[in-house]
Amino acid sequence: MRKTLFFLSAAAVVSAPVALSAQTAVRNLPARYVQEAQQQHPAVVQEFGGADTGPRGAYVDSVGRRVAAYSGVNPGSYRFTTLNSAVENAFAVPGGYVYITRQLMGLMNDEAELAFVLGHETGHVAANHAQARESASQRNAIGGILGAILGSVIGGGIGNAIGQLAQTGSQLNTLKFSRAQEYDADRLGISYMTRAGYDPAGSSTMLAALGRATALEARVQGRDSRSTPEWASTHPLSENRVSQANQMARGTGRYGTGLHNRDQFLAQLEGVYVDDDPAQGMIEGRTFVHPDLRLAFTVPTGYLMQNGSDAVSIEGSGGQAQFKTGRFSGNLQAYIQQRLQELTGGRTQVQIVDNNRTTVNGIPAEYVVGRAQTSNGIVDVSVFAYAFDQNTAYDFTMLTRGGQGIGQFASMVNSLRRISAQEAAAIRPRVIDVYTVRGGDTVQSLAGRMAYSNFQAERFLSLNGLPANARLVPGQKVKLVVFGQRR
Repeated sequence: MRKTLFFLSAAAVVSAPVALSAQTAVRNLPARYVQEAQQQHPAVVQEFGGADTGPRGAYVDSVGRRVAAYSGVNPGSYRFTTLNSAVENAFAVPGGYVYITRQLMGLMNDEAELAFVLGHETGHVAANHAQARESASQRNAIGGILGAILGSVIGGGIGNAIGQLAQTGSQLNTLKFSRAQEYDADRLGISYMTRAGYDPAGSSTMLAALGRATALEARVQGRDSRSTPEWASTHPLSENRVSQANQMARGTGRYGTGLHNRDQFLAQLEGVYVDDDPAQGMIEGRTFVHPDLRLAFTVPTGYLMQNGSDAVSIEGSGGQAQFKTGRFSGNLQAYIQQRLQELTGGRTQVQIVDNNRTTVNGIPAEYVVGRAQTSNGIVDVSVFAYAFDQNTAYDFTMLTRGGQGIGQFASMVNSLRRISAQEAAAIRPRVIDVYTVRGGDTVQSLAGRMAYSNFQAERFLSLNGLPANARLVPGQKVKLVVFGQRR
């Protein structure tokens, strides 16, 4: 679910004023878009780990509706959902459904920043950006034809082919925008939040928080196997954009005034999961471990993992893979053929070049290596499947350049193992703890309590938007990430 990148001159953006005039006539959203959004909603929620239907979800919905009241669209047309996802993301669909992940909320430090993100996404809907991009969206729609999808794998390095394939069933119709539309959504979001009573400075501080997270991620990426934050990578995020948002916020004449509701916002973050939910498995360095499924595997050095609700995506310079499960009748060959059918849609010819059975750490396994011709060259498609028991199978589906077969993924497919009950019980989630600073507390002393083995001080500073020379004041509230208990 990605929004495309685009270009716009700084002059064009800065010259556009942030209107704070009286609210325009209220209108309803097109019925077709509303119906599509309603149909897609269950698939979105499932793909992103479920929705928060408790007080936190209600809080986000209330902030979203407060901001959306100034969008010119009937506020009842919008629905704001908080998703249980470790991906830092916010997005909207044309029918008025706006989504934000708990991971992105964890980066925020007050309600004004939340209002800006929800206002930005609301702006895309209200400005009918979907209609302007609909033809491009259709051209870029995810399909089941292997050759079409794998063109990006051969042409420009390993892309998001398998992750896209995982979405072929839901066909999630999220908005894809031009750079001009993204900046327009910034402008609209600033307008909405300001008219709703929030300090428009929350726009630039939110974008700066994303910039900090991205920069820190670049430093630790090889260690914790995370990809660039989704909202950062799919929106034009740069120092220039932060500066432009700052100028637009100042242009409202209300910069530095208005609501922040910091304490109320931080109270909503208390106990929120950070990074992975153990119920969906957890990424620790180069290892993925799932306490409920009682399994673990390790990816090669330099490869990155992205954990989803029903699959783990892996990518690096030598290929891309996905780990998941499927229907299993006890026949691994039938299981593998089913996976190949899903991958190709039955419309691309795959020539089998290797087919064998083996045992991995005591687990019966079989694999197939196939070869397919695409417009950009030959691609190897491999499926390595494991019979965990008579009713359960798991597999790695891998894409590599022609002739490489399983290639650099050999260590990964041979690393899958069962974990013990004791090992599973020891796995705990990371959660946000809102802490009130006491006398004698320092950045270093509090950073030492962060539930990470590396970059503790840097993570603490980034999470709280503090400079490197920050001095903490008794009574000040800060966020810590600590180990919590499974729910």
